[in-house]
Amino acid sequence: MLEAKNLTKRFGATAALDSINLRVDPGEMYCLLGANGAGKTTLINVFLNFLVPDGGEARINGLDVTRHGIETKRLVAYIPEQVMLYGVLTGLENLSYFAELATGRKSPDDELVALLSDVGLDRTASSRRVSTYSKGMRQKVGIAIAMAKKARALLLDEPTSGLDPKAASEFSDLLRRAREDGVAILTTTHDLFHAKQTGTHIGIMKRGSLVANFSSETLSHTDLEALYLQHMQA
Repeated sequence: MLEAKNLTKRFGATAALDSINLRVDPGEMYCLLGANGAGKTTLINVFLNFLVPDGGEARINGLDVTRHGIETKRLVAYIPEQVMLYGVLTGLENLSYFAELATGRKSPDDELVALLSDVGLDRTASSRRVSTYSKGMRQKVGIAIAMAKKARALLLDEPTSGLDPKAASEFSDLLRRAREDGVAILTTTHDLFHAKQTGTHIGIMKRGSLVANFSSETLSHTDLEALYLQHMQA
């Protein structure tokens, strides 16, 4: 579903992405680890067609995102570290607005309330203004928007950063459910525990290169931490 083939992106003399190759199939969750500036967010932005690569290809469902920008955007949903919603609108109103933008149709309120309930927001919360929401509640609305869009791939940039442990656990559960429904998920994170617990595959990036790529089942959390520190200190 998501595939990078020899993907390269340069900013002047700096290679933000240096011949990246990775693949995320339906039902898989690929967690990208790495320090700030490693190229993780740049990779997400290329998949979103916000940045044009200097070499190689980023594909979604077999389509090159540069040549098929509109078609590929219909297949994905993006959840950044800070989900941007309209604070003066309620959770339900935000979901209705963004779902209609994504699908071209207005969904019945009862259908949208059910979606919000599925992601852990009760009816009382859905009728409150988003300006009163915690970050975790905003992230849940973001997942509901992806569900309303019926996105087949999720691109997430540090989605659990700043969440308290309970909210992070709830969000991870939502991602597991999406993965079990056949959604392909590519997420960046600094959280090794989150990567090990929720990811099916893990990659480590350093200075634009993918320096490690493996199944999460092959390493314990202790081994993952040791491997990560080894690459960061090299």
